[in-house]
Amino acid sequence: MNKRHRRILELLIERERLEVARLAELVEVSQVTVRKDLDQLERQGLIRREHGYAVLGSRDDLNNRLAYHYDVKKAIAAAAAATVRTGETVLIESGSCCALLAEELAAAGRDITIITNSAFIAGYVRRQPGAKIVLLGGDYQVESQVMVGPITRKCAEEFFVEKLFVGADGFAEKTGFTGSDRMRAEAVRDMAKQAERVIVLTESEKFSQQGVVALLAADQIGAVYTDSRIPPEAEAHLQRQGVDIYKVE
Repeated sequence: MNKRHRRILELLIERERLEVARLAELVEVSQVTVRKDLDQLERQGLIRREHGYAVLGSRDDLNNRLAYHYDVKKAIAAAAAATVRTGETVLIESGSCCALLAEELAAAGRDITIITNSAFIAGYVRRQPGAKIVLLGGDYQVESQVMVGPITRKCAEEFFVEKLFVGADGFAEKTGFTGSDRMRAEAVRDMAKQAERVIVLTESEKFSQQGVVALLAADQIGAVYTDSRIPPEAEAHLQRQGVDIYKVE
């Protein structure tokens, strides 16, 4: 996916629906060029066309979420990847930052094994020469491509690792990190029981949002990797709970 395609998806994630002529203005190309871009994105199932408009596909599709703030997410993933030792086995839950982390680890050629409940992540890194993936079983959520439910819990119980990396959809001081899906949140909590340290990877804007279900309380988190725009009050609250904060530009 090129930079212009990522920019188009960013704009649609922000606004959900845009007139093609306006989209061409925003990405500074001709309408002919932007229509060709939209044709490619539609073939990939990321957007759809409606009477002169471009409309975002599913928000649960990680291909869409990867395009949003891609460079920031890539930097967050690279910083987190540097903490993983050669030969280590890690748990990685679903999410766009987590997918980029898995890609970093698989591409590094350091004999790192990734255990994940994300079929998307397994497919995303499968062509990397150093990819070593254990995919947990469970009930398959089609849009998010994630395994959830009691089978996922039983599979996770077979492993114990030092680090679990997770994403988040929001944050509140009262509840901690939040998610958007109850079954996926349960899977995160089940996986967290099998790790010594839980590490959250998320962009700073998620600290100004709140998901609909509780994910993990702040005192259950060992570290957060985010960007330098994290709200000071959220950073201070996490630090009071003993959470290490690492920020990228």
